[in-house]
Amino acid sequence: MTLVVTPSLMRFDEPLQLRSGASIAPYELVYETYGTLDADRSNAVLICHALNASHHVAGLTAGTKDDTGWWDNMVGPGKPVDTDRFFVIGVNNLGSCFGSTGPMSLNPATGRAYGPDFPVVTVEDWVRAQARLADALGIQRFAAVMGGSLGGMQALAWSCNFPDRIAHCIVLAAAPRLSAQNIAFNEVARRAIVTDPAFHGGRFYDHGVVPARGLQVARMIGHITYLSDDAMASRFGRLLKNGDYGFSFDVEFEIESYLRYQAEKFSRYFDANTYLLITRALDYFDPARDHGGDLAAALAPARCSFFVASFTTDWRFPPGRSHEIVKALLAAQAPVTYAEIDAPHGHDAFLLDDPQYHSLVRAYFDRIAAGLRR
Repeated sequence: MTLVVTPSLMRFDEPLQLRSGASIAPYELVYETYGTLDADRSNAVLICHALNASHHVAGLTAGTKDDTGWWDNMVGPGKPVDTDRFFVIGVNNLGSCFGSTGPMSLNPATGRAYGPDFPVVTVEDWVRAQARLADALGIQRFAAVMGGSLGGMQALAWSCNFPDRIAHCIVLAAAPRLSAQNIAFNEVARRAIVTDPAFHGGRFYDHGVVPARGLQVARMIGHITYLSDDAMASRFGRLLKNGDYGFSFDVEFEIESYLRYQAEKFSRYFDANTYLLITRALDYFDPARDHGGDLAAALAPARCSFFVASFTTDWRFPPGRSHEIVKALLAAQAPVTYAEIDAPHGHDAFLLDDPQYHSLVRAYFDRIAAGLRR
């Protein structure tokens, strides 16, 4: 059965205090829900999205033929996160460009789009905004908070910032903080955007243009880090589009064609200012920073059970980064289940339909469901 969903919008007039010291008000969050909330409101699951995803986690957007949710293979009736048993919520984070308040939104103080004036947000700011949405929906405690990559970082933040409001924390293909190499990738991508002449200091909306070239380069850089070398080799190898060298600097290899196609598509739907904001939120995430670098101390407030998974060919957030999380949780005496999944797809493996991976997630959610029935 295909879920058909319609997004909802929630407005908040009370200022949200941000970690930077700034605040934002009013603001709106777009969200979707799937399944039915139990009478005791105990079966809610929050799905946190990564860089370029949104609230549209699963199903088909009403009135469309092909707008399928970004994690539709994971969430839905009879799927690992079974919406016949769980009430699942997807939220578009502040600063994003899929309907929640962000740089493209009207700044009430100026009457023009926020653009570069939109405040820098952090993972912890997103989590506080999500908690407010949960309050408005009457959900005091989530059966689980789940995410992959940046979404997994949000799940981790939930566990230590709202320890009494989460029963299970599911962290997939994530890291406790970015490495210098990952920050470097983000900076190169941001420089590609801000040095595009069409960027206009972030006020490109006023000029009716998009810094498409910068966005495209940023996307190509990111996309390379999401795929493993093996996945690229098996899919593209050194295949040539026209069978032989053209002795030019145009597209000749299939991998070049693929990257350009993905980049051009991305530049048509994603906002450049949002890209800057979200990558900076990634850079800033470091829960151990306020605890003298001690991740175990940062995670010590957590009262939930954890499921942590990594993928063998993920070189963006390799298994060693998940080992850091697991080691800290064990030191904090938190209950944790860990899986290291042999998958060839690289970082994007958490989004794909891998039978072994899905069976592990399904089994963990069976355990959550059994706990709800007690």
